[in-house]
Amino acid sequence: MFYFLSKAIDFLIMPLSIVFFILIYSFLTKSNYRRKLALGFIIVAFALASNSYLVTKAINAWEPKFVNLVEVRKTYDVGILLSGGLITMTTPRQDHPAMGSHGDRVLQAYLLYKHGKIRKILITGISGEELMSRKLGETRQAATLLASWGVPAKDILFEEKARNTHENAVYSGRILNKMFPSGKYLLITSAFHMRRSAGCFEKVGIQTDPFPADFRGGYNQLSIHKLVPDPEAFAYFCMLWHEFVGYVAYKAVGYC
Repeated sequence: MFYFLSKAIDFLIMPLSIVFFILIYSFLTKSNYRRKLALGFIIVAFALASNSYLVTKAINAWEPKFVNLVEVRKTYDVGILLSGGLITMTTPRQDHPAMGSHGDRVLQAYLLYKHGKIRKILITGISGEELMSRKLGETRQAATLLASWGVPAKDILFEEKARNTHENAVYSGRILNKMFPSGKYLLITSAFHMRRSAGCFEKVGIQTDPFPADFRGGYNQLSIHKLVPDPEAFAYFCMLWHEFVGYVAYKAVGYC
């Protein structure tokens, strides 16, 4: 039930949905004052949410610090790689993996394995039942990519039931407790998603160390062009807003 409710609420509270509802209100209201107030709110909100400098500053405050490979002092039994945007299918004719919007997670997992920081890679998450049944889901395609880079198939594990971050932790935890009791685990996911992910795994009793990937923040020197409305900045704001709301919702229901 939570899964379906979260998807419905997610639509209602996203920035573009809010703007859409406010525009409807401004169209229907008979008060000129309220109409101007609603439109003024939209103008200010768009100006702030598409400001590259402010959005990058907010992302930098949310994301954990970058971790270099040399800073990973231990060797972990398992690197837990969260799926979701790892691989993209651009055409039904596609016969090889293509990196998705969060494909950097795959690269970082490979580098960690290659440098001897992790012994096994557990890829967790479901990506379309039809694709999964044909072994074309992104977990399997990410594994194919890792194998083509030289990671032995025996060192790649799968969890293919989870539909969200909470279930990633629950189902992965069962595998880890069974196969690697008292093991050391490294959590690999996007930097903006690390707070919620780490909280979910901790909640189910799986202690992990973070290795954030797929950073969206970075250098943020103030300049004129950063003050001009930027559609990419607005997209990043929507991503950050979605993650922040998700984190609050997970906290409210006790998932993290």
